[in-house]
Amino acid sequence: MIQLNPIAVHEMLVHEQTLFAEKHPQSKANFQAGQAHYLYGAPSHWMRRWSGGFPLVAQSAQGTHLRCVDGQDYVDFCLGDTGGMCGHGHPAVTEGVAAQLSRGATLMLPTEDAQWVGQELTRRFSLPYWGFTTSASDANRAAIRIARMVTGREKVLVFNGCYHGSVEEAHVALGDQGEMVMRNGIHANAVDHARVSKVVEFNDIAALQAALADGDVACVLTEPFMTNYGMFAPKPGFLDALRAACTATGTLLIIDETHTFSNGPGGCTGAQGLQPDFFVVGKAVGGGIPVGLYGVSQAVAERMWQVVPKVNPTEVRQSAHLGFGGTLAGSALQVAAVRAVLTHVLTDEAFGRMVALAALLAERTRSVIERHKLPWFVALMGARMETLYHPDEPFDATDVKNGRDGVLESLLHVYFMNRGVLITPFHSMLLMCPASTEGDCERYLQVLEGFCTALIARCEAR
Repeated sequence: MIQLNPIAVHEMLVHEQTLFAEKHPQSKANFQAGQAHYLYGAPSHWMRRWSGGFPLVAQSAQGTHLRCVDGQDYVDFCLGDTGGMCGHGHPAVTEGVAAQLSRGATLMLPTEDAQWVGQELTRRFSLPYWGFTTSASDANRAAIRIARMVTGREKVLVFNGCYHGSVEEAHVALGDQGEMVMRNGIHANAVDHARVSKVVEFNDIAALQAALADGDVACVLTEPFMTNYGMFAPKPGFLDALRAACTATGTLLIIDETHTFSNGPGGCTGAQGLQPDFFVVGKAVGGGIPVGLYGVSQAVAERMWQVVPKVNPTEVRQSAHLGFGGTLAGSALQVAAVRAVLTHVLTDEAFGRMVALAALLAERTRSVIERHKLPWFVALMGARMETLYHPDEPFDATDVKNGRDGVLESLLHVYFMNRGVLITPFHSMLLMCPASTEGDCERYLQVLEGFCTALIARCEAR
């Protein structure tokens, strides 16, 4: 296996960042001007995390292709970090949303589309009752609140390396000594995490069982396949053990498939017959319209109705704020967008093509890496793949951390941007959408071949 020279990798990164600035003067100027108006130079602070030193300024996007204000064209495998999994500007979403917008966007009333959407969500994900929010973060918070209401417990257990949006209880990780710390050094925000959170390694059944044994955990919040700190899969039997441990201790299980919806039309839950108490999905399901959804099992719904009755004959208005939702949750526009996505875009047929294309790209990526004798692992989950810079398959966040090379990751991102390919900026993850083609994959593989060749040559010369 090739041993990379860290000095050479850093030198190559500096060269590529200089090239990026030369190729994108208008984007750079726009970002600099944005410092006067935005806290971190752009509408979202996340937008500054691209490794070029400043973000591209997008001009237009269609399908898998994006054009920036500097006139450069890109094949987009980032797809809005999953929010664009439908592809950009899909006509079915555009037409459905525009039609509803002309009839009213938010009415504080249900529309006829809501009945169809509810039935389809149950068909795909097998939970009978649903609620809308404006983000997956809000959907996770709603599920956590319901779990606390029906169990009378406070704590939320998450897995090391998780990300579940802006959920405060999930902003924790394991330190070097196994202690609970704030994830990525985030501010605790006056939350007593020792009181409300627990964190263990994914795939560690013994640690999970021990953490739940005290009977103080209201719910476990997890992805069924970890995707946010590097992709790593559940070991055989782990998800069954998780379900059994939750059942044995009266702990409710929230499965967050905001990313893993890319596994197929029913996510991992549908494909593997998982049995969560709550199911959460967001981003992609709205086709770009901000949407979060939470599904609730029959058993949890009945317990919830004991706390807040479904029908109360003494109250004409049925008032119950419950502490989650919002006036835009379940809007006519959201419901129309979800109906368009589930009817016309993220269909069984589309997922079949997306998953097959991702599998082919992963196989050919492995071939390029092996031919260049680079010690990297390629993870695959449904329509999503990622290159990890360590030879062995990871099974928890510590494995990923021990194999992580931040400079190399930054170099790969900016090298690919300089050659017209976008991948998720937070790590090296690629996602297929219904518009993705073999030609898009060929472009990625050509750039990868050039990257590996140039990287090795630079290291050998150093």
